[in-house]
Amino acid sequence: MPPTAAPAPAPTRAPDLHTFAHHLQDEADAAYLYRLLSDAEPDAKKKDIYRRLAEVEDRHVDVWGNLMRQHGREPGAFRPSARTRLLAMLGKIFGPAFLLPMLLAEEGREVKGYLDMHRRTGRGEAGADEALLLAKESAEHAMTLNSIAGKTGEPWHRAGSGGFLRNVVYGFNDGLTANFGLVAGVIGASSQMQHHTVIVAGVAGLIADALSMGSSGYLAAKSEQEVYANEIAMERDEIALMPEIERDELALIYEAKGMNRESAHALATEVMGNPERMLEEQVQEELGIGEPHMSPMREAWITGTATAIGAFIPVFPFLVWSGWTAVILSFAIAMLSHWFVGAARSVFTGRSVFRSGMDMFVVGLGVAIAGYFVGEQIAKHIS
Repeated sequence: MPPTAAPAPAPTRAPDLHTFAHHLQDEADAAYLYRLLSDAEPDAKKKDIYRRLAEVEDRHVDVWGNLMRQHGREPGAFRPSARTRLLAMLGKIFGPAFLLPMLLAEEGREVKGYLDMHRRTGRGEAGADEALLLAKESAEHAMTLNSIAGKTGEPWHRAGSGGFLRNVVYGFNDGLTANFGLVAGVIGASSQMQHHTVIVAGVAGLIADALSMGSSGYLAAKSEQEVYANEIAMERDEIALMPEIERDELALIYEAKGMNRESAHALATEVMGNPERMLEEQVQEELGIGEPHMSPMREAWITGTATAIGAFIPVFPFLVWSGWTAVILSFAIAMLSHWFVGAARSVFTGRSVFRSGMDMFVVGLGVAIAGYFVGEQIAKHIS
């Protein structure tokens, strides 16, 4: 009997050099921002932590650069991405307190991205082992930043709110898009280009949008406060009425974090000696309630004002010019504003500035076209 031929080795997929280059750029951008954060940080201990994090990111850059060289592609000279330059500019304006949550979110995205890359890449293939190693190091970075920010838990499992700037960007975006569609609809319905009609509708839309978004922001923040207050009150009652059960719960939480049973029980007993400290620990560890968010009134004013400013943009040209000059300028300024607000959203989404800007540009164009033709058709049917 002839010998059985050995099975042919499974074909190895070609390495994805584009992905390698993408990760190299991300790591280089992170190192750039960490150094910027280190330069701006007044606290010497935090400054040193940021500097050392930048050095680790430099090593990550070398990992991806070497992988690219091994497969015949030389990495180009580093140039910060447009999103990174935008973050750097905002960091210089708002200080380290702004950059820290942005970098925390970035590290969280890196953990997810590297773990996904490791799962998708076959064992032994280029980039698989490196992705797993860098996922672990990015997780350590995220936990370090989480500690500096005074937060607990694994930050890659949650999405941050973005705070003040996020409310400004999204409020502005809502006002701009909604009122742009309204103005386009009125133009479509006005066969004789009735100038005053566009102004009245635009201003009315501005006021309605601002009040709607402001009140929504107020009610959302108020509801969140009420839920948190109720949960905290219930926890305070539980500590008073069944302290042993609450102590055992806290001890189990400490055990889950890696403490041995005796040490966890001893620490929980010590904490239990101070009811206010016990409440603080349970609120943070068991309920997962962190720092309070903005007050309802501040949330309402910020969101409502940002919405009003965005809604004013498509109306403004009609207050200064008339006829088709006002229409063309309104369209041009609104479309440019859509691109810029899309670019600003990239700060929170992690996408590239250009792609985020184009997405919002397309959305704005679609809203304008739909608004115009809907207005035109309604005018035809009621005339």
